[in-house]
Amino acid sequence: MAASGGVVWIGRGISVLAALVFAASAVMKLMGGAEVEQGMEHLEIPDSMLLPLSILELSCTAIYLIPATAVLGALLLTGYIGGAICSHWRVGDPFFAQVGIGMLVWLGLYLREPRLRALLPLRRA
Repeated sequence: MAASGGVVWIGRGISVLAALVFAASAVMKLMGGAEVEQGMEHLEIPDSMLLPLSILELSCTAIYLIPATAVLGALLLTGYIGGAICSHWRVGDPFFAQVGIGMLVWLGLYLREPRLRALLPLRRA
C-alpha cells in the first residue's frame, strides 16, 4: 500500500514534531530547575527519578526516529505517555495534551510507514 511522497513527508514532519516534544521534555528534566522540581513534586515523583526518566524518554524517542525501529519506538513512547497520563490523572490534572501527543506519534508513523498502513488499512467506500 504505497503512499505519495507528500504524505510520507507530512508523516515525517509530524513524527519530528512529536519527537521534539519528547526531547524537550527530557532536556528540561536533565537541566532541572525550580519549575521542574515543582512539577515533579506536584505529581509526587521523587527528584531521583529525573535522570532515569530523561534517559528513558530520549532512548524511546531515538528508537522512534530510526526507520527500522520506528514501530517499536512508537510502542515504547505509547507506554511512556500512558504513564504520564496516569500520573496526571491520579493528581487530578488534565491530560488531554498527553493524549494528543500520543496520537501524533501514531499519526506520524502511520503516514510514513507502509508496513503500518498495510496492517491497519483505512476502509474505502
